[in-house]
Amino acid sequence: MSRRLVQTRRSLLGNAASAALALAGPGLARPALAGTAPRVVVIGGGFGGATAARALRQGGVDVTLVEASGTYVSCPFSNEVIVGLQPLSAQRFGYDNLTRTGLTRVQANATGVDPSGRRVTLADGTTLPYDRLVLSPGIDLRLDAVPGYGAEAVAAMPHAWKAGEQTALLARQLEAMPEGGTVVLSAPANPYRCPPGPYERASLIAHFLKTRKPRAKLILLDAKDTFSKQRLFQSAWAALYPDQLEYVPLASGGQVTAVEPAAMTVRTDFSEYKADVACIIPPQRAGRIAAIAGAADRSGWCPIDPVTFESKLVPGIHVIGDAAIAGAMPKSAFSANAQAKVCAQAVIDLLAGRAPEEPKLINTCYSLVAPGYGISIAGVFHPVNGLLADVEGAGGISPVDAPASVREQEAVYAADWYRTITREVFG
Repeated sequence: MSRRLVQTRRSLLGNAASAALALAGPGLARPALAGTAPRVVVIGGGFGGATAARALRQGGVDVTLVEASGTYVSCPFSNEVIVGLQPLSAQRFGYDNLTRTGLTRVQANATGVDPSGRRVTLADGTTLPYDRLVLSPGIDLRLDAVPGYGAEAVAAMPHAWKAGEQTALLARQLEAMPEGGTVVLSAPANPYRCPPGPYERASLIAHFLKTRKPRAKLILLDAKDTFSKQRLFQSAWAALYPDQLEYVPLASGGQVTAVEPAAMTVRTDFSEYKADVACIIPPQRAGRIAAIAGAADRSGWCPIDPVTFESKLVPGIHVIGDAAIAGAMPKSAFSANAQAKVCAQAVIDLLAGRAPEEPKLINTCYSLVAPGYGISIAGVFHPVNGLLADVEGAGGISPVDAPASVREQEAVYAADWYRTITREVFG
């Protein structure tokens, strides 16, 4: 292992203990306000929203968490569900422990935001007043961005990019696929949720085929030529899956131009692919409530102040997680969790009339290439010129030539990270 990686592991997330410390974060200062506690509404109960709600409540704020679902289904590790390495039940988390902190949880869809009146409207017409609003709406899938794809097509060609029934559907399709069949998986252009996610999915599907249907093949169509942890993934593919996985980058015609679900065909500029199973991951944008609130720009994502995560478009509204334009910081569960803590402290400071301090945020992203074979990339980020930028020399990535023992340990770290973060957020 390189010296740089060892130093990164020691300073960031080299083992489960340091992961737990990194996730715990600093204690939150309470707002020095007299009278009624300030009111903050948080929309979205994922890794970002649930973390922000808990942190704000710990800071003495009156918090209402608005989340339409009674159970959160986690995307991290859902690729393992797709190939039968763990059950979907391992992805489900409730909100009872979060509610016990004293916050108010409203199970409803938020349908409107009045920034001038500082009110959120729910689907039943109820309104919730706020002093500050935190949006953590995740993503919406732009199904119409792929000709032929749409709400009905996802039943034939699941995206499985929002964990739940789509995850289970893709798993069933792979299980039922005949030996010698073809799987077609598409990866979208940047930006999108979880940059290395499609390549972890490709790796694990290739492992599934190699061990369960050795005459089958996976074709990975990519709308770009470069991607996160590319050398690590491609080195592993060459060693582990030379007969199972074919990668087609943008330069070779990897961008999907149309699909025909009834015929199970996927077209690109150069070729047409007949699939037995097709997983189409479409382009994405911030969850709809962000646009309704006026916090999303023409790109579909939300520009934010990197110190406070306050919207650059709408005062009093903060945006965290996948929906935010966070510069170099990727869209991941770890990022959402880290941003939520920084945002919560900034909100507390602003409510108390204090200037928030400039933060440093950590993200580490683990991927499984096969059971017992993990790789990772870590980064530290700070505000520079209105965006979050890498702290030079503070990050690290798994070495390409690491021995099997290091890959095994990284897989252990990945599982430890998942247990730690889900326990902290939902436990």
